[in-house]
Amino acid sequence: MADRNHHGNKQEETKKNKILLTAEEFHALEDKAAKSDDYFDRLLRLQADFDNYKKRLEKEKIDFIKFANEEIIAEILKIIDDFERAVDSGRIKRDFDTLYKGIEMIHKDFREFLKQKGLKEIEAKGKLFNPNEHEAMMQEETDKHPEDHVVEEFQKGYTLNGRVIRPSRVKVAKRPKEAPSEAEGEPEKK
Repeated sequence: MADRNHHGNKQEETKKNKILLTAEEFHALEDKAAKSDDYFDRLLRLQADFDNYKKRLEKEKIDFIKFANEEIIAEILKIIDDFERAVDSGRIKRDFDTLYKGIEMIHKDFREFLKQKGLKEIEAKGKLFNPNEHEAMMQEETDKHPEDHVVEEFQKGYTLNGRVIRPSRVKVAKRPKEAPSEAEGEPEKK
């Protein structure tokens, strides 16, 4: 009998958990379930496409970094060719003046090439010291130059497209210490 009561309770629970739907409601739920499955499949494909896109973008970024300087290197190779021709010519002719003129021309071409790529010299000598563009290596006490102005440039500085890539190394003027006056230096004689 206990078995029957247990079985009877199950049937009552099952009846309580059942929901009655009309055929129309059932078909509407089936349609929504099918759409839900379709949306889920689309979401999975979209996620896979996005993951592939991220991987492709990362690969392109690595390739860009790897080959970003290719054009510049190709241009520099032309300058190296000019140097090699100048060295070969100097070795054969042993003419210092011709070699010097060739190197001067290569130097001019190279500087022009760098200028076209956005490189610019930082003006230093005679200019007010600017810690953003100049690196003070030493100071000189002098009356010949205004205080905090660059007196001498030890190494040129450069900007690339407006950004300092190497500051100028300079010597900066400072006001000389005043010599002690006679009143301070020696006691008065009576």
